[in-house]
This record gives sequence, C-alpha cells and structure tokens, in this order.
Amino acid sequence: MKYRRLGKTNLNVSEISLGTWQVGGPWGSGFDSASAIKIINTAIDHGVNFIDTADVYEAGLSEAAVGKVVRSRKEEVFVGTKCGRQITPHTNENYHPKELRKYVEASLKNTGLECLDLIQLHCPPTEVFYRPEIFELFDRLKDEGKIKNLGISVEKIEEALKGMEYENVATVQIIFNMFRQRPKELFFEQVKKRDIGVIVRVPLASGLLTGKFSAASTFDADDHRNFNREGAQFDKGETFSGIPYDIGLEAVEQLKALFPNQKNLAPIALRWILDHPEVGCIIPGASKVEHLLSNITASDLAPLTDKARKKVDAIYDRWVRKHVHHRW
Repeated sequence: MKYRRLGKTNLNVSEISLGTWQVGGPWGSGFDSASAIKIINTAIDHGVNFIDTADVYEAGLSEAAVGKVVRSRKEEVFVGTKCGRQITPHTNENYHPKELRKYVEASLKNTGLECLDLIQLHCPPTEVFYRPEIFELFDRLKDEGKIKNLGISVEKIEEALKGMEYENVATVQIIFNMFRQRPKELFFEQVKKRDIGVIVRVPLASGLLTGKFSAASTFDADDHRNFNREGAQFDKGETFSGIPYDIGLEAVEQLKALFPNQKNLAPIALRWILDHPEVGCIIPGASKVEHLLSNITASDLAPLTDKARKKVDAIYDRWVRKHVHHRW
C-alpha cells in the first residue's frame, strides 16, 4: 500500500482506503455486523488506514462497526464520517448549527471515539454552501476537541468551489472516475491552489466499471441501482455516475477492448484515478473481502500509459460526456 498526504489535514492516508456505505453486505441485503467487521479488519491488515462512514449508513450501525474495529487495533487508523443527511426534509431551511452539533455528538457516541479525525457535511443542498454560520460551527467543535478536520461531500463542482472558500474546509469528497471526468478541470486547479485533500467516492460508477454487468443483470428492489437510476430518492449522479445504464454498458465494452487481458476492470479503473496526483485517496466500497482485496491491488499497478489514457478520454468523449459533464 502506498500513502498520500490528504491536503492540509496533513494526514498520510492509504491511497486506496475504504468506504462503508454497503460494507455490511450487498445493496438491499440488510446490515451484517460480523461481515462488516471482517472486511474492515482485513482492510487494516492490508495497510488501509482511512475509513469513511456516515451517520445515515444503516442508521448508525456502520459507524458503530467502524468504531469498534478502530478502537480494537493498535495501528493508527483515521476515521471520517458525515453529518446532515438525517435532516428531514433535506432542505436548506432545515440546516441549523444546533442540529448539526447534535449529529456530530451522536457520531462520537456511535463510534465510541473521543474525537473524529474528519467530519464532512454530507451533500447538503447547494444553498447551504453560501451560509457562513454553518461552517463556523465546526471551528467551535474543533476548539472543543470533538473534531480535528472539516470536509465537505458534494454532488456538484459549484458546491466544491464554494465550500473550499471557507478556510476551515480541509477536504472535498467528490465523484470522479472514468465516467465522471469534469473534476480534473477547474476543480483540480483550485485543489492545488488551496491545498485541499481530495477523497474520491463512487470510483467504479456503482460497479459499472468492474465490467461484470450486462443487460441481463438484475438488482434487488432495495438496491439503489434499481430504484434510483432517475434520482427517485437522492441525486441521480450517485447511481452509475448518472449515466443511462445501457450507455454505460456500451462504454464499458469499449474499455474491455482497450484492456483485453483484464477480466476485472476495477483495478484499472482505480489506477486511472490514482494517476491524478491531486487525488488524496479513493474510498471504494466492498460488500465482500474479495472485492476489497481486488481494489487494493490498484495501488501496486503501474500508471497507465499516455496512449491508454488518451483512449479512455476518447471513450468518455464519445459515449459519456454529453450525459454527465454539464450536470455535475
């Protein structure tokens, strides 16, 4: 495993880290604490030292599993969690510092940790990024020893750019992959300028970039890849990176032709992300240990050649760009 500095947090984190949205089992299967704990422990055994979770993942069970494992290990493992998505209805008007404080304190209780290495606003409405009083709260929480760093998780480049204007924002969590390339433009330019740590989520486009799906693939009723393709429950861009499923399959076939010796495209897709030095770490999820072990191999792969990168860009330009580039 290789490590990178996560912007002005000054944390040295594993470039392949772990996201825990579905760590307790496959989408829609319910939460299996034993499975989650096994996956998290295996990740740490293989050098992963940053774990991303959120208070809404399985109603706090994900946070609890992460905290239990981290507290049991001798290694230094950094924990990032998120707050705000419990607000119902999830609107700008319902965001208040008092409520956000309650969520942060609940996360401390869920994880059993005395201080959170990173707390992130969890994809709030765009208007929230224009409210200084929301961001000022986290300075107070830092002074109180409850958090070490503040980050933002965003859907849109606009939100990232606005959020980075606040001095206390140290990280941005964003969707970036072969099928969502817009961040490498103005966003990466500003990241370097402001020393922001970049955490990449949805790196495999909800599994599309593994190359294992087909037109015949089915997803459980409770799986967001079934019910959220048009944004029925949350931002459409979180599911298959916002690409129409059939278009995504066509683009993946082009990638398979480009990398014909790869039965599993996931490590290649992750390596493509790592080839961008602005990235601090990637947080692919894993519902099975074998998924985790596959993802970790990306850290040891050689960078893609210039020729391969140009061909990936060409596939994006032909098949994907018009569906996503202007939206997020």
